[in-house]
Amino acid sequence: MGNVSIRFLGSGDAFGSGGRLQTCILVESDRHSCLVDCGASSLIGLKRAGIDPNTISTVLISHLHGDHYGGLPFLILDGQFSGRSDKLWIAGPPGLKASVIEAMEVFFRGSSGLRRKFEVLFQVLSEGIQVSVAPSFCVTSYEVLHACGAPSYALRIEIDGRTVAYSGDTEWTDRLIAAASGTDLFICESYSYEKRVPFHLDYSTLMEHRSELGCRRIVLTHMNSDMLAHLPDVEVETAHDDLEIIL
Repeated sequence: MGNVSIRFLGSGDAFGSGGRLQTCILVESDRHSCLVDCGASSLIGLKRAGIDPNTISTVLISHLHGDHYGGLPFLILDGQFSGRSDKLWIAGPPGLKASVIEAMEVFFRGSSGLRRKFEVLFQVLSEGIQVSVAPSFCVTSYEVLHACGAPSYALRIEIDGRTVAYSGDTEWTDRLIAAASGTDLFICESYSYEKRVPFHLDYSTLMEHRSELGCRRIVLTHMNSDMLAHLPDVEVETAHDDLEIIL
């Protein structure tokens, strides 16, 4: 069992709070790599970190908001113009494929129908169903509470003997307990410090449930300006752009 790296190429919210890029998390082992969410600024994050986007074979999407999947049109087009040949596998909630095609047509009209030298394969994730990406890499989805016109998921990723959970965007739900239980790392949104924002999780509420999560380590992400202002008061780890964690 080798090391697994988690690198926050983007750790911000939808509105660039703190100058942070939108959500984009690279999970990488010796044999596999994937992006967890691909916000609109993700291509910038990849290239800023010196990562060739064509090496990304898998993208997992938690829900259909632009700061979580809006980078896919740019990732696909960059692959087309840079000579990508390896297939790109994208998995997420129902409606993801149609949403990506619609976004491509809004951003670059006619681009969704162009012929490419690589395949873009979409797979629908479903509540509680484990999907194998490779023999030692699989993902399980847990439906959470975040309105976006389609199911929103927390994701539990098992990769080369390590387990990483990610909350996506959600207000508190016991589904987070199931997703995080026994994991090596739980990446959890903490949008605000104390203020209750519909469909989002605040730090105060999260800490009330911290003992129930059963994860070995927790890192907070997707923080708004209020939460960022309270970082000196936070008692757990917090993410920032280009933070790398080795498990």
